[in-house]
Amino acid sequence: MSQGTSKPEVRPSRSSPGRPPNRLIHEKSPYLRQHAYNPVDWYPWGPEAFEKARREEKPIFLSIGYSSCHWCHVMERESFDDPAVADLLNRFFVPVKVDREERPDVDQIYMQAVMAMTGTGGWPLNVFLTPDLKPFFGGTYFPPDDRWGRPGFRQVLEAVARAWRERRPEVERSAEGLAQALQAAVRRWLPSEPPPEDVPDRLVRQLEQAFDPERGGFGTAPKFPPHAQLRFLLRYAFRTGSASVQTMVDTTLTAMAYGGIYDQLGGGFHRYSVDADWLIPHFEKMLYDNAQLAVVYAEAYAATGNPLYGRIATETLDYLLRDMQSPEGAFYSAEDADSDGREGAFYVWTRDEVLAVLGPERGAWFAEQYGVTPEGNFEHGTSVLHVARPFHEGADRYGVPLDRWLDEMDQARQALRVAREDRPRPLRDEKILTDWNGLALSAFALGGFYLRRPDYLEVAERLADGLWKTMWDEASGLLFHRFIEGERTVPGLLADYAYLAQGLLDLYEVAGRPQDLDRAVRLMDAAVERFWDASGGGFFDADPRAPDLIAPIKEVFDGATPAGNSVALGCLYRLFEITGIERYRAYAETTVRTFAPVLREYPAGLAYMVMAWDFVLQKPTQVVFVGTSDELAATRAELQGRWFPYRVFAWQIAGAPTTYPALADKVRLQDRRTIYVCRDFTCRLPVHDLTDLEA
Repeated sequence: MSQGTSKPEVRPSRSSPGRPPNRLIHEKSPYLRQHAYNPVDWYPWGPEAFEKARREEKPIFLSIGYSSCHWCHVMERESFDDPAVADLLNRFFVPVKVDREERPDVDQIYMQAVMAMTGTGGWPLNVFLTPDLKPFFGGTYFPPDDRWGRPGFRQVLEAVARAWRERRPEVERSAEGLAQALQAAVRRWLPSEPPPEDVPDRLVRQLEQAFDPERGGFGTAPKFPPHAQLRFLLRYAFRTGSASVQTMVDTTLTAMAYGGIYDQLGGGFHRYSVDADWLIPHFEKMLYDNAQLAVVYAEAYAATGNPLYGRIATETLDYLLRDMQSPEGAFYSAEDADSDGREGAFYVWTRDEVLAVLGPERGAWFAEQYGVTPEGNFEHGTSVLHVARPFHEGADRYGVPLDRWLDEMDQARQALRVAREDRPRPLRDEKILTDWNGLALSAFALGGFYLRRPDYLEVAERLADGLWKTMWDEASGLLFHRFIEGERTVPGLLADYAYLAQGLLDLYEVAGRPQDLDRAVRLMDAAVERFWDASGGGFFDADPRAPDLIAPIKEVFDGATPAGNSVALGCLYRLFEITGIERYRAYAETTVRTFAPVLREYPAGLAYMVMAWDFVLQKPTQVVFVGTSDELAATRAELQGRWFPYRVFAWQIAGAPTTYPALADKVRLQDRRTIYVCRDFTCRLPVHDLTDLEA
């Protein structure tokens, strides 16, 4: 476990250290606690705030952010800690704070509203609501005074308060119209004809148009890690043998691995790059990014054998284990971009600092290799570490054999990482979120398999068991979203059910534990019961019956994390292939037909769903292994590291009972391990050896 922050940070206000805390001091969320000493009379999202707004006929000021959000911190310092701003908020509004990671459903509704009003969105998200929670004005970051073409926050508050006081009927009509538009938006998704079979080809063409051939990635600055697109392209290149598609993957993976977006000392990826070169990152580290990127690099290593990809996957998983794992085995949410009052202060170096740690010779070598210059490439003469030139060029420049040069660089990285531990660490958000831990479960399961690391598989098994024990309520059959300081709360959303089911299926396929398949079945059955849209098809992202949501949500586009409908679709198809239970195929087919129009027109926006559709189009191979426990364990060890993207693995201990139709008739033959290879539930003659399986 990391030696970083062990409790969510609650710090008194800078301007009035003796100020008593507001009611957010009682919240578990680190983000809410960061505002506990503001002079703003904050409420958490809930009935107490709503009742006050109705009783006093005041609009609600809703501010949404998260603990590692840099501009959220800026607005807190500039505005929410200002007594004059607080006076306006407290007099004219009911101020409400929401942690978007705790309540992504609330965030999603009001993000859609602000984007409809302004054409843009982001965090901090600041929205003004009527007492019945309908939005009528909003934006993102507001500076304290007019600047950069943005209105000052004090002026905004005064103008909104005046409009509510003098033109309230007009404001309420506007809010009602926007609320109706949000409610109607979900009805645009209705089942239609299945999407065409060339959807994967269309996605490749769209990605080719956006690809940056020199620096990798898609589009221009800022650049975000394209997790889903890369996983899809890896499979497409495998299936078609396309060298140009593989080049898109390799160029992007190498550029990210060598760029400043990757923590060259500690492993793991920052949130995104502010430039097109992957050089200067926005420094926060998110569990979801690192979990997804570990999978991408591990799969790329298995597909290509490139040792760089294996190293990056390993260092990323090791970063999660070292710095982000809770004592119970689950993983924390994020590390902040800021430390010691400055963005990136924990990560950047001056040349003098490097030489002081490494000495003059090795320090000069390292500075040359990792782009540390006297003038720096970041603020205050500091440098973001990145691989500035190929390693063989550095070795040639100093007349050092390449193997020695690489060893020197590894030793230098280790020494600098140890020295860096003496710096003030960024705040760590210690929420345990089910959906993001589901992604981490996939990362350690698939990482363990493709990197041939049984210890990672053991991490995955402990994580699966711990999440099930902590977040699943056996009595009600409900999954919870958040756990912190011994408390689980917030009913699970579609992403919680789908991401955890996906992680359990990934673990089942590589570790063969029957309980993981059983748990995935229970989760997807519960997701259908809770979120399925019987009239429109597909899944709602949140329970449409929730009393504090003004509109149902059904998102199809991937963001920093994949759309819940896309992951659910993949789980349904895999469950059908593994178990043979027909209802999963029926739900999957309805889901893909519901989103067929957008799959046809804009597949680049939902690459994860395209990957699931591509999986179906290729008629994946069903491989069922039947044998004794020892035989199956030996089989899994033999399979590790092999790249079979269009398949499902299922495991059946000979003679053990099963309720799954696809496994019920599979028996061990000739007193040997027996392997059944089927496509579309048409099976070939059983085989016994893996060489026969590969053929």
